[in-house]
Amino acid sequence: MTEILKKRILKLLTHADYEPVKLAQLARVLGVTSEDYPQFKEAFEQLRQAGHVVIGAGNLVSLPSLSGQIVGTFRANPKGFGFVTPLEPHSHGDLFIPPNATASAMTGDIVAARVTKKGKRAGQMRYSGEIIEVLEHAQNRFIGTLLKEPQGWLVQPDGSSSFEMISVDDVTAKGARQKDKVVVEILSYPSEKYLARGVIIEVLGKAGRYDTEIQSIIRQFHLPTEFDAHCLEQARAAAAEFDPERLDTREDITDKVIITIDPPDAKDFDDAISLEKDSRGNWVLGVHIADVSFFVSQNSPLDAEAKNRGNSVYLPAKTFPMLPEILSNGICSLQPGQKRFVKSVYLTYDRDGNVLARRFANSIMCSTQRLTYQQADKTLKGHTKGIKPEVIELLKNMATLSRTIENRRAKNGMIHLDLPETELVMDKSGRVVDAHPADTSYPHTIIEMFMVEANDAVASLLDRLNIPFIRRIHPEPDALSMKNLAQLVRAFGYHLPRNPDRTAIQDLLAAVKDKDCSFAINLAVLRSLEKAQYAPLHIGHFALASTHYCHFTSPIRRYADLLVHRDLECYLQNRLDLAKDISAGLDLAEIGKHITFTEERAEDAEDELTTVLILQMLSDKIGKELDCVVTGLTNFGVFAQSRKLGIDGLIRLTDLGPDEWKFNTSAHCIIGQRSGCTIRLGQPLKVFIVSVNVPARQLNLAPVKLLVSPPAEKRKGITAKKSKKAKRR
Repeated sequence: MTEILKKRILKLLTHADYEPVKLAQLARVLGVTSEDYPQFKEAFEQLRQAGHVVIGAGNLVSLPSLSGQIVGTFRANPKGFGFVTPLEPHSHGDLFIPPNATASAMTGDIVAARVTKKGKRAGQMRYSGEIIEVLEHAQNRFIGTLLKEPQGWLVQPDGSSSFEMISVDDVTAKGARQKDKVVVEILSYPSEKYLARGVIIEVLGKAGRYDTEIQSIIRQFHLPTEFDAHCLEQARAAAAEFDPERLDTREDITDKVIITIDPPDAKDFDDAISLEKDSRGNWVLGVHIADVSFFVSQNSPLDAEAKNRGNSVYLPAKTFPMLPEILSNGICSLQPGQKRFVKSVYLTYDRDGNVLARRFANSIMCSTQRLTYQQADKTLKGHTKGIKPEVIELLKNMATLSRTIENRRAKNGMIHLDLPETELVMDKSGRVVDAHPADTSYPHTIIEMFMVEANDAVASLLDRLNIPFIRRIHPEPDALSMKNLAQLVRAFGYHLPRNPDRTAIQDLLAAVKDKDCSFAINLAVLRSLEKAQYAPLHIGHFALASTHYCHFTSPIRRYADLLVHRDLECYLQNRLDLAKDISAGLDLAEIGKHITFTEERAEDAEDELTTVLILQMLSDKIGKELDCVVTGLTNFGVFAQSRKLGIDGLIRLTDLGPDEWKFNTSAHCIIGQRSGCTIRLGQPLKVFIVSVNVPARQLNLAPVKLLVSPPAEKRKGITAKKSKKAKRR
């Protein structure tokens, strides 16, 4: 708890709008209860003794002021300057580094910088800095595209954070060719006069090809791919020894109507559903989860590898599983017509969706039918061809119970964000040929509700038994983030209290549903909330309004769930002492940090490859028009997201029309100083593609129609210029 509180204190103090307050008020702003106040004081005192926070005049709490030298992480800008983010937070924030003072630093490097004062502006001291030493280079290998330029062979590194070209010699040694994707190892880092120099150590293939881009993502994010011989041997042995007829103490539920619902391309079916009524007419929901812990024993080679991977990685048209496919797509997967070992959670509900009873069991099941979300949706709408009669009835009952649970959870404060995802359409070569919003039909909600209920039930059980376990936590948002959210939504004409609770956020989201500003406000709410993470701390899940919560329902693809399965197994064996001994032997906090990192890494890798593939498609569509919505405003331009493709592009202020455009931070809009024309978040815009830079992950856009008409005397010339541009399109 202390570590979480320390992070929350520092996050609040580094917030741009934080104004120093006394310690008791700081606790109130963070929502610290009287029960947790002693731990809060302990966390604060640790930060103060370490010099991370100070108590100044009037007993006001703040970050220490900027000193003569700082150590931090360098972030380069394509225009030559950069910023250093201090490792120890300061009241000033990031330090500006002018173009002639960056030394040999590259993005991500840990550097020491000398701080100099530049005088005051608007009553605040301004600083700049000079990098005096690179303490640690973030990396010495880069992935990029090989280019032949007049000055020689250069590699343009991939990614929006890397701008400097790298000079390479002797490209023939590895057989590299123009526009190949290569891995470069740095020999000397950049200086004021010279580019970085490197040597090609690997050629991945022709840039732009799907297989090449996959290899690039693997290396960029250090994704584990192949399993070693020990893991494969253990997986094969588990498969060979699996005897579905050996019940032992398992409950035989192979005669029940049980179905799985998954995406069309899924192979690792780890959850299945049954639903019946008991003698009193109450619904009894059965959530049956693949019993991976039966096949993957603690401290085995497979366990160590699963822990290292943390989770499966799902990329467009490619999966790197947490477990070998003989398990993940084989004996663990709940395939139709196959007997499989599962852990079952039975939840009995009253007519209002309240849980009356919980029961847990080891079982053996046999899936009656495998459905996709689209098949389930069509079935619920009356298109039942190919669906078994008993499955049709089950689906209808599932939808009824799901809506009851959904209503109960909504009354309790569960927050549902409406943020559409994008689904890529790819040809056989792996090139993206189209994209569209992903399916969001009601069966997705059915499965989500049932999985959340099962996760909640298992966490409640382990809490009651006082067994330490890995939880899925989602801390409450800090007061300043909520204050900023309230200010933003006022610009849209909506009201949010200064310190909104879940109900106020729910009301806001309901009010903007199907409005033009819906996406922007849902996105703003998301950005205002904390990120969910794995930790053994008992602080609940804010968005789900759950006091007890963990991940239990996906042990094939998440290590957190596998750990929870082992705890549940101890309970089923009546060995609570063993569960506590196992937990005592694990550093749950460290495991939580690691699997939170691997989860974020997987998401970043998926986002990166999706962006690359979409940009490659758009690079052949310069001039194409896109329907967009404004998602970001800055002092240099407007970010707009394609409704269909889900990708953001930048509209520079100069492309909006002939006016002097200013970003008004308090009004959350960009205003034309002469015309009074405003651009707001959520505003729809028709744009066309100006340019695409795939290596830099940049998409540049411009409005199809200028937002401000040119002066009369210039209109004719500009119209002619636009006409030529239209012809080029």
